[in-house]
Amino acid sequence: MSDLFAPNEPQELQARRPLADRLRPQTLADVTGQPHLTGEDGALRRMIDSGSLGSMIFWGPPGTGKTTVARLLSGETGLAFEQISAIFSGVADLKKVFEMARTRRMSGRQTLLFVDEIHRFNRAQQDSFLPVMEDGTIILVGATTENPSFELNAALLSRARVLTFRSHDENSLRELLARAETTEARPLPLDEEARTSLVRMADGDGRAALTLAEEVWRAARKDEIFDVAGLQEVVQRRAPVYDKGQDGHYNLISALHKAVRGSDPDAALYYLCRMFDAGEDPLYLGRRLVRMAVEDIGLADPQALVVCNAAKDAYDYLGSPEGELALAQACVYLATAPKSNAVYTAYKAAMRAAKQNGSLLPPKHILNAPTKLMKGEGYGDGYRYDHDEPDAFSGQDYFPEKMGRQTFYDPPERGFERDIRKRLDWWEKLRKERGGER
Repeated sequence: MSDLFAPNEPQELQARRPLADRLRPQTLADVTGQPHLTGEDGALRRMIDSGSLGSMIFWGPPGTGKTTVARLLSGETGLAFEQISAIFSGVADLKKVFEMARTRRMSGRQTLLFVDEIHRFNRAQQDSFLPVMEDGTIILVGATTENPSFELNAALLSRARVLTFRSHDENSLRELLARAETTEARPLPLDEEARTSLVRMADGDGRAALTLAEEVWRAARKDEIFDVAGLQEVVQRRAPVYDKGQDGHYNLISALHKAVRGSDPDAALYYLCRMFDAGEDPLYLGRRLVRMAVEDIGLADPQALVVCNAAKDAYDYLGSPEGELALAQACVYLATAPKSNAVYTAYKAAMRAAKQNGSLLPPKHILNAPTKLMKGEGYGDGYRYDHDEPDAFSGQDYFPEKMGRQTFYDPPERGFERDIRKRLDWWEKLRKERGGER
């Protein structure tokens, strides 16, 4: 296996390695962006100081140092290091690694097995780790960009501690760029605004920041300094970190839904546009807006459902990019509408009752009696026709006798017009505090 850091390779070969690879930290103290893990009081530092290292799952976005930290852990604890990728490995590869680890253990040395993209192993492959974790043959360190709760076996998670790696903030990315300048012995040919733009383009990914810096150095002619426009021309625009089938997708749709529910049109529009910008299917967003209309607005404003359906139809009719404006309009409408989940909660309660009570017969007085036999059984006896009653209301009980009267729908006791006015007044106050205009 080739050494990730390759400290003994010839200088000319080191110079050809990508900048991100050359700048890999040599100690945990050199790791940036993860002080909650690698700092003096970080979780990993405490483990090392205690002399006891357990199996772990590193969860975080790309370019946050998961592979590097795993490698450094083995160096600081004296464990043998083995690395495999779930993309390229199968059961046969795992068996070979486990056998080598058992051989080492017999000679008194434990193995740290780093598994990249561990979520790509199927359930049976994940289960194969359990025996060697339990008997101490290996200390497993798995890396994943996906939520372990959804992607990993409960049995595996119960034997490993999940440590969360955070996206780099602006300060840690700037620190990485400063290290790159020291290593390259030359400044980045960017003005300050372009430098800030490059940090934003990296989107919290340290590897991306160094790759972008390397592209800038390659493109710059002697004494050339790029502004923001020049930077974008050189490196193009890096796509947002967003996978329509994975965590990024669910995180943003959750944020959009909760911003609408929380009556914040500005935040709702921001997350809607984030998803548009990342290439989300607008019709998917249209369907989600319809869902919000029936779940969170409900009968507080029945027009919300009409507006959302109309916005979906408008997108179908107009296409992109004009159609997105209709969805944005529906999004703002929902965020500023009065809220009620009374129908939503009533539906869930009624569904529970339907499942729990089985096939109960409705009360006989509301059943039709098309035959003499049914009439003789009491079907239809005592039924009162509501339209013939005072105020067109008879007040009869329509529930099965064994259930008794139930209450599912309990609308909030408040005036919705008053609620709308309170929300508008609150937003007016907030906008003034922010220094914005209505």
